[in-house]
Amino acid sequence: MNWDAISFDWNQVRAFLATAEEGSLSGAARVLGLAQPTLGRQVGALEARLGVVLFERVGRGIALTPTGQALREHARAMGDAATRVALVAAGHAETVAGRICISASDMVASHVLPDLLVALRARAPEIHVEVLATNALSNLLQREADIALRHTRPSEPDLVARLVYEDQAGLYAAPAFLRRHGMPQSAGDLAGLPLVGLTTPRRMAAELQRMGIPVAVDDVVVFSDNMAVACQMVASGLGLGILSSDVARGLPGLVRVLPDLPPLPVPVWLVTHRDLHTSRRIRVVFDFLAEAMAQRFAQCQTPAG
Repeated sequence: MNWDAISFDWNQVRAFLATAEEGSLSGAARVLGLAQPTLGRQVGALEARLGVVLFERVGRGIALTPTGQALREHARAMGDAATRVALVAAGHAETVAGRICISASDMVASHVLPDLLVALRARAPEIHVEVLATNALSNLLQREADIALRHTRPSEPDLVARLVYEDQAGLYAAPAFLRRHGMPQSAGDLAGLPLVGLTTPRRMAAELQRMGIPVAVDDVVVFSDNMAVACQMVASGLGLGILSSDVARGLPGLVRVLPDLPPLPVPVWLVTHRDLHTSRRIRVVFDFLAEAMAQRFAQCQTPAG
């Protein structure tokens, strides 16, 4: 190993990589939480250390030089290695204390996690939890979160997943909606009724069509990619919505429409990185959430409405 050749500061390489990935010093400073002048000095120090120019001015912005482009992939590899070092180190932590980030959809984060975290605090008061409420899949490989709740089983081999429970989704409507439109008695009665989309109109129409319901994309009159917002729209009577029974129970007054229709499966997977799974702190939270969520679901299996 040539130690002299690797004596430069990793923070300088990180500053270079973030600038290359974000396309600007301001963007890199934002994602790294640094002042832009500080980040600029780190990039300049790396250029001086290596004796090369990594960026050049192009109009009002900057662009990688050929040398910068050549070094970019190597810097990415260093970043991946640094992430793995952090994951392995965290996985060997033995204390049941510290920060843990849990990623979940906005509905799970707002309707399910609060009660569970109260119980977790009683069991492990030294654990501090950050909840990342997002409907996007957090990148556990890059440690955007330590534990994630997902509705699809991950395919990445470095992730450990446990099926916590499998809920079912069906059609729900608010009493105000049913007073205006009447209670549908068959799938055919749903044709032309307004729908609230918890996913894109095209995808929602396709899901309902697979259930044997004759709907069109234009029947989805309101759509939000925020599940909590879409659910409140259903509760206000704007339209019919596809909700899991767990979510529907948290919205008092909703009525199940055509309960004999085949339900849609809604699996809930608890996921973490395999290197983190050996951490006592992560295992305590992971196992607690798995047990508590399974118990919660078992106690609430009676469908809403």
